Amino acid sequence: MIFYFSGTGNTKWAAARLAAATHEDLIPIAPYMRADDSSHNIAEPFILKENERLGFVFPVHGWRVPRLVREFIRKMKILRETSDDTTEGKEAEADGFRKHPFAYCVCTAGDSIGLTIENLNDTIALNASLQALGITEVSASYSLIMPESYVGLPFMDVDPKEREVRKKSKSAQELAVICEEVFDRKEGVNRLVKGPIPWFFTQVVGGFFEKVLITDKRFHVEKDKCVKCGICANVCPVGDIKGGHGEYPEWLHHKDCLTCFTCYHHCPHHAIEFGRQTQKKGQYFYK
Repeated sequence: MIFYFSGTGNTKWAAARLAAATHEDLIPIAPYMRADDSSHNIAEPFILKENERLGFVFPVHGWRVPRLVREFIRKMKILRETSDDTTEGKEAEADGFRKHPFAYCVCTAGDSIGLTIENLNDTIALNASLQALGITEVSASYSLIMPESYVGLPFMDVDPKEREVRKKSKSAQELAVICEEVFDRKEGVNRLVKGPIPWFFTQVVGGFFEKVLITDKRFHVEKDKCVKCGICANVCPVGDIKGGHGEYPEWLHHKDCLTCFTCYHHCPHHAIEFGRQTQKKGQYFYK
């Protein structure tokens, strides 16, 4: 079972490769957390098969686990299927199993991840159903350096094409190894690009990101460029954009926006801007 969140597609690519390698289900997190969709009930438990791995795959936001992913992990419930194909009825019981399930994570980032894995493990520690299964932290963790997509600060832009190609090539080689190790349930592996002074970037800069820079209030549409195609509303992972074919997009300000820039990057006419920061910047999504 692989839970994943992806905006511009880097993480979806990695998660899909892992699902193919392990032959395990791929479950998107975003549909369970959309403010505009009440059809999904996160209160319903997920059933982990007896020998199934548990994976978390997500992008790094501000040197942290994205807020949406943290909230999902805190709220989710997981039960483990018993050996006779019946479901254990009590979350607090994990008797009769040889060991705890193999839990791992793969995070994607444009540069470094700081203390993202520590941030993830702190979140896992808050989930009673994971604790009941003996999962107190991930047994293996990996980071993949992928093409840059964050464009919300003056000095940050997408990678030049040559660098984008190099990053994709290198990450594909690294992911092949990761898939092998995850398939083999190799524990104790932590191949991470934490970068310099990781505590400072996760705790201080990351805190600033979440309090100040994660907002939809700066997004707007250049109406002279917009063709009302509705792509931005369709790709928003949290349903924060009202609109569709024949309508201008309107951000709903329901506080779930992750400032993942998925709407910006998918606009075919570069009609979406984030304040003045993105006017002369590039666009990227995984192809």
